Amino acid sequence: MDNTTTRTDPRVLRTRQLLRDAFIELLQEMDFEKISVNRLAERATINRVTFYLHYRDIPDMLEKMAEDMIDDIHQVLDNAPPNPNPEEEEYWPMLVNLLDHIAKHAKFYKVILATNRTTIFSDRLLKLLAELVADRIERMESESYISKANIQKDIAIWYSSSALIGTIIAWLRKDIPYTPLFLAKQFSLMRLLPR
Repeated sequence: MDNTTTRTDPRVLRTRQLLRDAFIELLQEMDFEKISVNRLAERATINRVTFYLHYRDIPDMLEKMAEDMIDDIHQVLDNAPPNPNPEEEEYWPMLVNLLDHIAKHAKFYKVILATNRTTIFSDRLLKLLAELVADRIERMESESYISKANIQKDIAIWYSSSALIGTIIAWLRKDIPYTPLFLAKQFSLMRLLPR
């Protein structure tokens, strides 16, 4: 019987989750450079050999964690409700979904984005945000404020995506003082996102 969809063994998923959780805990306590496979395996209550069954080394684990983060975000964005009235809508529903996701997983995002200990996660998220902003700019008509103000597209993308990630990081560092919807509306009011 040929099954085209492959399912990952729940034990594998559980072990990887234990390792990720242990990594986040250790990252809260110490510098990235001090985290060893031994420490990580011990905190995750597994042995070193099990770690190496899943990852080559800690940088490989970080790479896969960053890929998983982006995959999760893509799923969240793909499930965003379509904007029924783009001209009248003041905020970006996709951004609300993203901020909701980040708020629900605040512990993870606060450690990986709001600390300067690893950059792979913020670099990946910035790239994703730049792609989303670029896509939105491409879909805008020539009557947009970017065109009217003669703003270079790449500069608008850099500015908007950097403002987004910077605000998300500050929002996390301040323990999420605003709802995702409120924050998305604020972005819209500041015209940091192309309408």
